[in-house]
Amino acid sequence: MNLFKLKEHNTNVKTEFTAGFTTFLTMMYIVPVNGFILADAGLPMDAVVTATALITILATIFSGLWANTPIAMSVGMGLNAYFSYGLVLGMKIPWQTALGIVFLSGVLFVLLSFTNFRVWIMTSIPMNLRRAISAGIGTFIAFIGLKQMAMIVPDKATYVKLGDFSDPNVLIGVVGLVLAFIFYAYRLKGAFVFSIAITSAVAWFFNINPMPTSFLSAPASISPIFMQLDIVSALSLSLLPVIVTFLITDMFDTLGTLTGIGARANMFQNGDKEDKSLQKTLEADAISTTAGSMIGVSTTTAFIESASGVEEGGRTGLTAIFTAMFFVTTLFMLPLFKSIPSNAIYPVLVVVGVLMFTELGKINFEQVDLATSAGAFFIVILMPLTFSITNGIAAGFLAYTIIKLTKREFSDLNIGILTITLISLLVFILQG
Repeated sequence: MNLFKLKEHNTNVKTEFTAGFTTFLTMMYIVPVNGFILADAGLPMDAVVTATALITILATIFSGLWANTPIAMSVGMGLNAYFSYGLVLGMKIPWQTALGIVFLSGVLFVLLSFTNFRVWIMTSIPMNLRRAISAGIGTFIAFIGLKQMAMIVPDKATYVKLGDFSDPNVLIGVVGLVLAFIFYAYRLKGAFVFSIAITSAVAWFFNINPMPTSFLSAPASISPIFMQLDIVSALSLSLLPVIVTFLITDMFDTLGTLTGIGARANMFQNGDKEDKSLQKTLEADAISTTAGSMIGVSTTTAFIESASGVEEGGRTGLTAIFTAMFFVTTLFMLPLFKSIPSNAIYPVLVVVGVLMFTELGKINFEQVDLATSAGAFFIVILMPLTFSITNGIAAGFLAYTIIKLTKREFSDLNIGILTITLISLLVFILQG
């Protein structure tokens, strides 16, 4: 085990094994959840489930070997929802083209990850706007979750209203939502897995959904989605803002995850050696996104659930290797995953959205200026209202820049902000 330098990191195989299993338990939910989300965009669920498990295994192993960090990778929540409901269903972009967009954003991320340009971009954008982006995505996917659960339904007069709570399917969603919040509040490892399992059992018991006739099978083929990405169509000028949105969101999400985990494990914080470890993890993330789009899934990213394994003592890439090994079992669980009621799945989007929304609390609105407040407001409010992460980011940066220019606070406007503002302007020009 010299490859992972266990002694140097004050850990051992047993600890890494336990940490790997803990990480697996806390993020196993992504396989069925992503299957449901991408299936809504028209991708075959059987193939998506296999592809999700496969990219999780491959990306996590690659991260463990390349960066020697206990960071697991999988298809990111938030961007998978934007992929399905924002691009494919909202903008009517074929899912093959949407995969091409993911591929191009991944290629750009790879190029930036191997250069100092990545650092320049990350430091160019004010922290408070970055927090607003995270919170905005949270409101967006929470809204999607509530909509898919039929807790919120369309209304001609008020646009939206509460759904029919006499509908058994809606009640199942409420049960799932309550359980997910309770389990997460008590920091139960595998909170989402257990909430999905219990909610499914309730639905099966009351015959709201049929019980599975089998639980295991051979992995489904990924041929319907493998290498189906349409890169040529994704190169359209009108889709440039969307590519940039995927790029920026993935970068912020990854860096935020690694920063949070690093703070708990004292990683990525001590000199050039730790910076190199962070760099390699970012590289693994970027390469995995590119590979994932070819396999047939949306953006792959570092998972914050890796923190659960870190808290169990995981410190090296061996934790990631063990996590990937456990994920092999999910390749054979397709019949079980397909029998899960959709309203046992979508509450997870709401809870994840709430967790992302807490980033807004880190902005001290009593101390920030009007430009920051307005920028954050438009980012957060317009993502769900326009059903678009791109529109939210664009409106927020335009508001921020216009107010700064009006107040002649030119020193707060660097090239990075101005570049994103110009792209934001392009977003609305192309929609006009």
